[in-house]
Amino acid sequence: MKYVDEFRDGKVARNLARTIAAEVQPERRYHLMEFCGGHTHAISRYGLRDLLPPEVRFIHGPGCPVCVLPVGRIDSAIELARDHGAILCSYGDPLRVPASGRMSLLRAKAEGADIRMVYSSADALKIARENPDREVVFFAIGFETTTPPTAVALRQARAEGLKNFSVFVNHVLTPSAIQNILESPEVRELGTVPLDGFIGPSHVSTIIGSRPYEFFAEEFQKPVVIAGFEPLDVLQSVLMLVRQLNEGRAEVENQFSRAVTREGNLKAQALVAEIFELRDRFEWRGLGEVPYSALRIRDAYRDFDAEVRFELPYRSVPDHKACECGAILRGLKQPQECKVFGTVCTPDNPLGSCMVSAEGACAAYYTYGQFTKITAVAEAS
Repeated sequence: MKYVDEFRDGKVARNLARTIAAEVQPERRYHLMEFCGGHTHAISRYGLRDLLPPEVRFIHGPGCPVCVLPVGRIDSAIELARDHGAILCSYGDPLRVPASGRMSLLRAKAEGADIRMVYSSADALKIARENPDREVVFFAIGFETTTPPTAVALRQARAEGLKNFSVFVNHVLTPSAIQNILESPEVRELGTVPLDGFIGPSHVSTIIGSRPYEFFAEEFQKPVVIAGFEPLDVLQSVLMLVRQLNEGRAEVENQFSRAVTREGNLKAQALVAEIFELRDRFEWRGLGEVPYSALRIRDAYRDFDAEVRFELPYRSVPDHKACECGAILRGLKQPQECKVFGTVCTPDNPLGSCMVSAEGACAAYYTYGQFTKITAVAEAS
């Protein structure tokens, strides 16, 4: 296949769904966690749940970097702009995530803070060059996919001697989150999150490769299939997982072979290792503090670390009491099980990050008609 339309062919999708239905064993259930929010949106957007047999059940994971960012980190970003007078440069999604007191970066901007949306770390560098008398902070966020561009910006800033540029680093690591889920009491002891296999992230894996997931397959006996984001990618990956489970195998398979290799992008990995090192621990929304799950800037680039430059303390802040985003990110609940979903909490008025992000599970359910179906069922009953 060469063109994206070929990965969205309805006839092929229905044939794949029929093959899956023929191969599932009716006496068992296949609980598959799609780690990445991009897969969650593909499943909802293309109606894949409706195509698949009831034995196959999707569990939503914490694969949305904006969703898993805790309230305290948003508070710190607001503090940089509002209290330290910095120009804060951020991607679009984090701007609307609720922080303490229903504040957000967007509301802080409306109140006068200099907060600017950018499309890349290069945009933030440009703003720093154009404003030599102002402190410019890039709010860096994302999994392994967006970490190399941040590293490039830091290397460029040092090469140019940009004294007014720094980075507030919130880059987190996929394998650490997967391990946290697999070692959680809900999965290992209580069984409240039945988990048979993973639909592995594709964009992340273009950087880190498929090798890091081999540990989970071997240690926890959970198969992983790295999947692309198109509907046929997801369906083929489900079929691969069903076959592994039926055969009693737990291996890492690469459905997204057109972009992912076992070793990944070695040049990008080397660049990240030059600029960043592991934090001892980092708080994730829904997961709590996860050891060695995030990155910080190495001492060689310490002058560009906003947390050091502004002596920025971190304070853990609880989520809104009515929001179930944390439970959804752990796979404990589905979006429609949250009492405020689609009523008090909507994309226009979000209570939690899962309704804000373009990769959030709640946003996927609301945007692609799941909310309509849930409402219809409720009214019928």
